[in-house]
Amino acid sequence: MKNILVTGGAGYVGSGLLRKLLEEGYFVTCIDNLMFGGESLLDVWHNNNFNFINCDINNTEKLDKIFSKKKYDGVIHLAAIVGDPACKLYPDLAIKTNWETSKWLIDRSKSSGVSKFIFASTCSNYGKMDDPNAYVDENSNLAPVSLYAELKVKFEKYLLHEIKKNEDFSPTSLRFSTVYGLSSRMRFDLTVNEFTKDLTLGKELVIFGEQFWRPYCHVRDFSNAFITVLNSPFEKVAYNVFNVGDTNENYTKQMIVNEIKKLLPNSKIKYVTKNEDPRDYRVNCDKIKNELGFKISMTVPDGIREIKNVIQNKLIKDPDSQKYYNIPYVKKK
Repeated sequence: MKNILVTGGAGYVGSGLLRKLLEEGYFVTCIDNLMFGGESLLDVWHNNNFNFINCDINNTEKLDKIFSKKKYDGVIHLAAIVGDPACKLYPDLAIKTNWETSKWLIDRSKSSGVSKFIFASTCSNYGKMDDPNAYVDENSNLAPVSLYAELKVKFEKYLLHEIKKNEDFSPTSLRFSTVYGLSSRMRFDLTVNEFTKDLTLGKELVIFGEQFWRPYCHVRDFSNAFITVLNSPFEKVAYNVFNVGDTNENYTKQMIVNEIKKLLPNSKIKYVTKNEDPRDYRVNCDKIKNELGFKISMTVPDGIREIKNVIQNKLIKDPDSQKYYNIPYVKKK
């Protein structure tokens, strides 16, 4: 398992994953259309084990030629229209990318002899908990409430249940918690990152529905989860699904704000009452820990500290720049 193809490798999650794979000794090919730029790839550009191909994932004719030219042992599929707002804004592109092309990609991976196919799914698939006092796990009902989650669930169903099973092909779906933390392709449209950025800059933070739950996981641990699956035996990961994160890392928005206020006690917060949220879930992540030995290396307080320090030390000149957001952003005063 040496040659790995990563789709969407220049993005927020992918750029860190590329570095981790290279550190682990893999030969890595990154496919990306550079929708959000390619600066995140500059420091790995001259690595002899790294290859970049500028390709839109929806250009299946070009993708087909890529598979024809080289044998890949593993495919990690990150390329997507990411998040509820972006999918709502670009629904046709989301359906094309997140479902139609993804289905083509896994079929082509299987037919070309790829051993492991790892899909970046989401805990948004769970929607709203039936029991507000319980945790959802991999066996819980899926109740997607957005186009983003609906497409993730649809592709998961194909990957886990509908594709013809083959003992030489191991597809795995990773349902990731809400991501946060520093990345070479930084994003500030993510809850922990955005809250910390705004309060560090002295802005008033407006919170809608502070009581609703989400699981959180540092972007560095996303990479660790992919590596864990690559290193795991077929029988443990083939046609299997895992929640990624830690069961102790479920937070409400109020809890996140409380953690930030430990570092920024003079923070200005305004709460807006919201009694209904279609997404409200606490996630149990024990399966990946118990079956694959995965453990997180960072917690939400760790992420808050690193974001605060980067903002205060002005490592990012203009954190309100549109380039740090996946959808059109209106700068707050």
